[in-house]
Order: sequence, then C-alpha cells, then structure tokens
Amino acid sequence: MNHVIIVGGGIIGMLTARELLEAGLKVSLLDRRLLAQESSWAGGGIVSPLYPWRYADSVTRLASASQALYPECAAELLSATGIDPEYERCGMLVVAPGEEDEALAWAARHERVVEQVDAARIAAIETALPAPPASALWMPRVAQIRNPRMTQALRRELGRRGATLLEHTPCLGLILEHDRIGGVRTPGGDLAADAVVVCAGAWTRDLLAPLSTPPDVTPVRGQMLLFHGDPGALSTIVLENNRYVIPRRDGRILFGSTLEQAGFDKSTTAEAYEELHALAVERFPMLQRCPVERHWAGLRPAAPAGVPYISGHPSIPNLFVNAGHYRNGIVLGPASARLTADLMLGRPPVVPPEPYRWTAARPDGARGS
Repeated sequence: MNHVIIVGGGIIGMLTARELLEAGLKVSLLDRRLLAQESSWAGGGIVSPLYPWRYADSVTRLASASQALYPECAAELLSATGIDPEYERCGMLVVAPGEEDEALAWAARHERVVEQVDAARIAAIETALPAPPASALWMPRVAQIRNPRMTQALRRELGRRGATLLEHTPCLGLILEHDRIGGVRTPGGDLAADAVVVCAGAWTRDLLAPLSTPPDVTPVRGQMLLFHGDPGALSTIVLENNRYVIPRRDGRILFGSTLEQAGFDKSTTAEAYEELHALAVERFPMLQRCPVERHWAGLRPAAPAGVPYISGHPSIPNLFVNAGHYRNGIVLGPASARLTADLMLGRPPVVPPEPYRWTAARPDGARGS
C-alpha cells in the first residue's frame, strides 16, 4: 500500500490523513466543499462525550485513548504550524438529577475523576451562575479544544507534509474492480489509489449505499449561538438538559445545541435562536449584555448508540470507513484516526477494534446523548 485516498476532509479525515502521512504513505484528501466546513467547524470542541456514562463502554475506551493523545497532538500542531488549537482543561459541571449514582459508578469502573458537588461548591467553581443547583457532577479534568483553530492547524500541517488537498472535489462514486477498490470518481476524472478511507460524516451512508450493508449513519441537525463576551466572564463548561455553555479564551461564549431530525437541511431557524437565547440568558444573566455574534447549524453523523464505524469493509479488503461519531467527533478523533491506521497497516490496535466493525451490533441499551 502506497497511495491512500481519504474521502471527507473534516477533523476525522484530517486526523486520519495525519496518521497515514506519519506512517510514510502518500495521501490525497478530498472534500465536496472546503476542508472542515461541516460538523468539525460547527461543533463545540468539548474533549469529552456529554453525559459519558450514558454511552457504551466502547465509546468510553475510544474517548479515553483520544484524551490521552490530545495534549501532545495540540502541542505538536502549535509547534509545527504556529496556530494554537487552544487545548485547555477547564472542567465540566454536569447537572443531571437522578444520574449521580450511575455517573459515579461509571467513573469508578473507568478510573475517571467525577465528584458530586453541592450548591456552595458549584458557586465556587463557576461564579457566573446566579442560582447554583442543589447538586451537580464535577469533572475537573475535562478539556476543550477550539475546533476551528485545530482544523486550520491540521490543514496547514497536512499541506506541509505533502498531502494532496482536493477541495470542491466531490466523490461521485467508488471504482470497484474485481472485488477491490481502484480509486474514486470525481467531476474532474477518476483518481486511482491503493486504498480508500471514507470519512464523509453524515454523507457516509449515501456514498456507500451502492454496496451491501452501508454503515447506518444519519444526519442530526444542531444549532448553536456564539456570544461576544469578556475574557474570564465564564470559567468552565456547564451542561444541563442537553444544553451546554463553553467559554473561550478570548471571551467568546458558545451556547448550544439543538438535536433535530431535519435530514440534510442545515438552515437555521428563528425558533431555535429564540429557545437557545432564552435558555442562555436565563442560566447566565450576564449574557443578556453580550451581543450574539453568530448563529449556525451543523449536521452530526449519528450512528446507532453513538458507536462509530471504524473498520475495513467485510469483503473489500482495501476499503475502510471512519465515520458515525455523532456529537463526539472532536473527542474521539485522534484515537479513531490511530485505530484506522492500525487496521490498515496491520499494527497492534490502540483499542480493541471489534465494537466498531462494519457489521458489529450497536448496543440498544446505550443511550448516548
């Protein structure tokens, strides 16, 4: 194997390209739009699943491996490109009444730090909360990354490492020759490769639909607001009723996000704006004074139980998939890319690969978030 085509230039595709370049392969990365303009740009950048105890253990294992890789990854990107992804541990407060025992049991099982804290401790952790709840779960080691900056750094690094970056180049289909993939079809002509990795996010199922049993990945729309605040006005991530607030270093504050079954419609709605804005200023009255800088929507690639597909095709030996990360593309990205490269190159896998296989059953009992 020498030349690999990666279809999909979001953070999953870019990190996968980085892993394969490090292994000495030639990589072409193509995207139907500009790189990293879909869910990779639209997400919040929390380096943890939301309500992680609701997920299958396979998601926790992948998240744990990624979280261990993130500090070095961010430092390397800053050193190589001069672009700071702004990785930092700011902690996360989770208001989840009735889930405390489940969360603490999950933490003990996976050796994670989760504390149940009372109103006084909550007020000390996040002084901007006007009326702290009676109880919450405190995860002090949770970090965030500024995902638009991380993808900018990845793009620059991939270019410097010699990757071929093909933007505005949709994949029109796979070239199948004698039960092997010969490359991909594009509007500009066919591109040959020794292997193809599909990292097309919410569009993965449609792209692979001509094959038997395409991965069950569907789009879920999420809308978010960006407030222009003052640096330090908020200090930590706060999550309650599936809505989170994320403070950035420069004072910008994200509030999101919705969960909507809207197909591939990425338009924003006045209803979502009003709901998010009302909740944001109710929970954090100081946001009433902060102008809304942006309102956007993205499409999350949802897989059953939130367990992504990271696998070779069951009968086509040089076709691989790395998709279906739902709300967790940022946190699962580094380990997902490492596992994809491990499978392609025959290396010992970073995590046991069986739960992420193309045909693996996704557990019905895992709720995700």
